[in-house]
Amino acid sequence: MSPTSAWKEAGKLTLPVMFGYLPLGAAYGILAVEVGMPWWAALLMSLIIYAGAGQFLAVALLAAGAGLMELAVATLMLNSRHLFYGLSLLKRFQGAGWRKPYLIFALTDETYSLITTLPTEHGNDHGLAFRVSLLNQIWWVLGTIAGVLAGTTLAFNSQGIEFALTALFIVLTLEQARRLRRWLPFAIALFTGLGGVLLLPDRHLLLGAIGAASLILLFHYRLGRDRETTP
Repeated sequence: MSPTSAWKEAGKLTLPVMFGYLPLGAAYGILAVEVGMPWWAALLMSLIIYAGAGQFLAVALLAAGAGLMELAVATLMLNSRHLFYGLSLLKRFQGAGWRKPYLIFALTDETYSLITTLPTEHGNDHGLAFRVSLLNQIWWVLGTIAGVLAGTTLAFNSQGIEFALTALFIVLTLEQARRLRRWLPFAIALFTGLGGVLLLPDRHLLLGAIGAASLILLFHYRLGRDRETTP
C-alpha cells in the first residue's frame, strides 16, 4: 500500500473522531480563553498534554484557583482509566518500535476505541495505529486553534458546548457495539455506570464504576476458565 493510500485509509477510520474532536477542541479553546488562559498555553496543552476531558478539568480547576497539587491529583484520578486501556494493549503494542512511545502518549478514549476495533485483516498493524493516533491529535489541535481564535475575536454564550464530549462517547460506544456484536461488556458498563450514579459521590463515581466493571469481567473470565478446565 502506498503512503498516500495508507494515510487515506487512516483518515477514513478517524472521520467519526474528527467530527467530534473539531467542535470539542474548539469548545476547549473557547473555554480556556474565557477563563483567562493565554492562547499559546491552551494550544501547548493540546500539543504536549492532549488529554481531552483532562484539559477541560484543568481549565475548570485553574479558573477556580486550584493549586498545582490539586490539579495533579484530580487529573490522575480522572485519567486513571488509561491504566486499564494500557493493560489491554500490551500485546497489541509489542514490536511497535519507535512508534510505541507516541502510541502510548496519544492513547485517548476515542483512539483506544478505534485501535481495538480495527478490521481483523489489519491485525497488529502498528503503522495504521500510529497514523490513526496522529490524525486524531491533529483533529484535536486544529479544533483548539479554531477555539482560541474564536475566543479571542468573538463574543458569544458558550454554555453547554462541553456536551460535545458526551455526544462523542455515545457515538463511539454505538460504533463499538455495532462492530463487536457482544452484549455483555456493554451491559456490564451500563449496570456499573448506573450503580455508580446511584450509590457513589461524584468524586468517586468514575473509579468506582471502572473498578466494579473490571471485577465483574475478571470474575466472568475466571468462571469461563474454570468451565474449560472442568472435565
